[in-house]
Amino acid sequence: MMTCTRRPALLALPAAAVLALGACGSSDAPGGGAATDGDVEGAALQVAASFYPLQWVTLAVAGDRADVTSLTQPGTEPHDLELSPREVAAAVDADVLVTLQGFQGAVDAAADERGGQGVVDVAPAADLEPSPGTPPGEDAAEDDHEEGHEHEEAHDQEGEGHEGEEGHDHGLEEDPHFWLDPVRMSSVAEAVADGLADADPDGADVYAANLADVQAELADLDAEFSEGLATCDSRDLVTAHQAFGYLSERYDLVQRGVSGIGGEEEPGAARLAEVAQFAEANDVRTIYTETLLPADVAETVAAETGATTAVLDTLEGLTDESPGDDYPSVMRADLETLRQGQGCS
Repeated sequence: MMTCTRRPALLALPAAAVLALGACGSSDAPGGGAATDGDVEGAALQVAASFYPLQWVTLAVAGDRADVTSLTQPGTEPHDLELSPREVAAAVDADVLVTLQGFQGAVDAAADERGGQGVVDVAPAADLEPSPGTPPGEDAAEDDHEEGHEHEEAHDQEGEGHEGEEGHDHGLEEDPHFWLDPVRMSSVAEAVADGLADADPDGADVYAANLADVQAELADLDAEFSEGLATCDSRDLVTAHQAFGYLSERYDLVQRGVSGIGGEEEPGAARLAEVAQFAEANDVRTIYTETLLPADVAETVAAETGATTAVLDTLEGLTDESPGDDYPSVMRADLETLRQGQGCS
């Protein structure tokens, strides 16, 4: 078991060095990548985060004052999380539980068992928007499909970057993927800092100082994305599933996901044909697959349209396939992938 002990002297490091701490941890702890194993020297709090983006931002804000573990194992789709008895106990017994209410039912149940005590729900700070809806499956009625398609086209014409087909995917009434928008992530970091300070008032100054570093890093990311995606040959983003709505909205792209918001739904022939037609009509040259989802659906669309494929990481969890070892590095890798795939100068 690899441990990652961070000593108080590290608090004086520059922001980038502090944020890089999220890359170290115990390989067998829930969540891997940024997890610690309970051996952080002098840590005041035991914190459970529901999945990787919340684990990263909590560890970056907490610094030495907390052990932060993720309840979602590396390589696991967080949408489908089931907790073992040990993981339920970790969620219930931790001093603080950081979660996104409504995203993972098993974690919501653990939060309920705590009676709301010590629970930091970041959903309000993330300013979630309604789910873009479920693309029609093979057995969807044609009239439902046409109605949803018309609604979707209206959204696209407005440039909102979200699809508008009716229905909600995977039981998710709101799009959970806030972390792919650095501006929303910055608001969440502030909510986490407030929650940690409530649980550990003696550490409030530490959390405030670390928060300033985190928000500076996220502001840099936002500026890099804004500049890097300002001038592109194509603003139409065809992805394996509808995870990039907030990113698209922030940087003036139009997302078209092959699968729905949850990613597990198998799209029907009608949906595949619709996306292929959209790609051809808009001269989309790159179809994006993802690290945590099978690539076959996106590859099918690419084959039908003559487009190439490239991999975007949704950052729902780090794996050996991730193009970086922490949130900022993976986001920057995604930016370079988008710049190449969208023809940005």
